[in-house]
Amino acid sequence: MNPNQSERFKILFLCTGNSARSILAEYLIRKLGRGRFESYSAGANPTGRVNPHALRVLKDAFQIDASDARSKGWDEFRDERFDFVITVCDDAAEACPAWPGQPIMAHWPAPDPARFRGTEAETYKHFWKVAQLLYRRIDLFCCLPIKSLDRLRLEQATRDIARQEHAF
Repeated sequence: MNPNQSERFKILFLCTGNSARSILAEYLIRKLGRGRFESYSAGANPTGRVNPHALRVLKDAFQIDASDARSKGWDEFRDERFDFVITVCDDAAEACPAWPGQPIMAHWPAPDPARFRGTEAETYKHFWKVAQLLYRRIDLFCCLPIKSLDRLRLEQATRDIARQEHAF
């Protein structure tokens, strides 16, 4: 691990559109990580806009203001060095580029709430469920003794987080 001088770990969450899941994860780890992480999100094919339901769930359910969130492509970060890169959708996992510095890679698949169709209340509930799934995984991740695990154990523990529960 290569924590920067402030002992913060850089983490990147990836999905296809960077409109919901990766945005949720980026902001949830900011809250749960209590300053231990410098978090980012990006997409393989960004939509160019953050889904308003994601912003609403972050605000209403988690008291997180994500009004500065923006949908961006992963090319924006191609020269950045991250300690962790976590994909939250299968398409991003398959197309994920190589990242400089050999970050720990993990895949935490989550359903795409942006594809859900239903009433306003049903859509909100679906976004909330996906956010809860990511919240639980990020909470587990934040509990890992990152500084005391060797790289192999840390990589395995990070990957195992998605296997410790069922998505839906």
